[in-house]
Amino acid sequence: MSFSVKPLDETTWPDFAALVERHNGVWGGCWCMAFHAKGNGAGGNRAAKQARVRDGSTHAALVFDGAACVGWCQFGPTDELPRIKHRRAYEEGLTNLPDWRITCFFIDKARRGEGVAAAALAGALGEIARLGGGTVESYPEDAQGRKVAGAFLHNGTLAMFEKQGFQRARRIGKHRWVIERMVASGA
Repeated sequence: MSFSVKPLDETTWPDFAALVERHNGVWGGCWCMAFHAKGNGAGGNRAAKQARVRDGSTHAALVFDGAACVGWCQFGPTDELPRIKHRRAYEEGLTNLPDWRITCFFIDKARRGEGVAAAALAGALGEIARLGGGTVESYPEDAQGRKVAGAFLHNGTLAMFEKQGFQRARRIGKHRWVIERMVASGA
C-alpha cells in the first residue's frame, strides 16, 4: 500500500478528529491524551488535545490513504509525554531520559494489518529528524510467538521497531521492552 504521512497540526486536526470520533474517542475517550500530564478526564480530552495542537505541544505522524486519515503514531519530548506504563520498572533501570518518546499508535479498525503502524513509525522518525533528532525511546510489546489482543499493542510491536533500527535496552514487563534508537538531525 502507498500511504502518505503528515504531522498533526491545525491543518490536519479535522482528519485526526474524524478518525478518533469514528472510534468513540479511542479507548473510551482517550483522544491520545493518556501519556500527557494527567487531569483532563475522558470528557475533557478532545478539547485538551485540540488546545495542544493549537499551541504546538503535541506531536503525531498521521497516516493517510488518499484523503482519509487511517492511523497515527504519537511522539514527543519527554516533558510533553511524562506518563508511561510500567513506570516503577522503567525508573529502576533509568540512567538518562531520552530526547523523544514514542508512546502510542492507533490504527482504524478496518485498516489493521496493512502496514499503517509501520508507516506511522517511519513518519514519526522523519518528523523527529526534522525537529532536530536525538535519542528516541519507546516501550513496545514483544508479540513474537503468541497472540496478543490489539488493545495491548497501543505501543506497537517489538518486531516492528527492530525492523526500523531500534535496539533493546532493557525489559520493563513480562513482554514489554525499553528500546532506543538515535535519529540524526534532518536525516
